[in-house]
Formats: sequence, C-alpha cells, structure tokens
Amino acid sequence: MLTDALAGRGIRSCTGLDDDTENALWAICDADPDGPAGDRAELVAAARRAFAGQLDGSNAARWRENLARKIAERSARAAGGAD
Repeated sequence: MLTDALAGRGIRSCTGLDDDTENALWAICDADPDGPAGDRAELVAAARRAFAGQLDGSNAARWRENLARKIAERSARAAGGAD
C-alpha cells in the first residue's frame, strides 16, 4: 500500500487498514511529488507510525476514547437542556 501511495496510485478499498492509516496514506498520494523531499519523508514516517498504531491497538484506543468523550459531552448537553 505504501508503494502505491508513493507512486500516486491511490489506496485500494477494503484493505483492513484503519482510518488513521488510510488517511496517512492518502496524504502521501495527495502530496506534491515535486515538493521538498523532507515533506514526503515526514509523510512516510507518519504513515509508518499510523500503521504501527493500528498494529499495537493505540489507534483504536484513541478512537474509543474520543467516542466516549463525545458521548459524555452530548449526554451532558442533553441533561443540561432537560432542566
């Protein structure tokens, strides 16, 4: 997938990659291929970190934490509006 992203071919669907990893790969696809090499290297490093996060479960843990926070915020607003 990284090779496809670096070639600008896009990302296939139904890969099993999580959103963080797919978004990082799409950022590589969308980057200017003639841009500074350092920018591209940072995008590749970010994609590798995102994939590592998928493998170790930290992306999913962050997603669950964000979801729980959003639910708590909505519940608090709903409870405040009920009075």
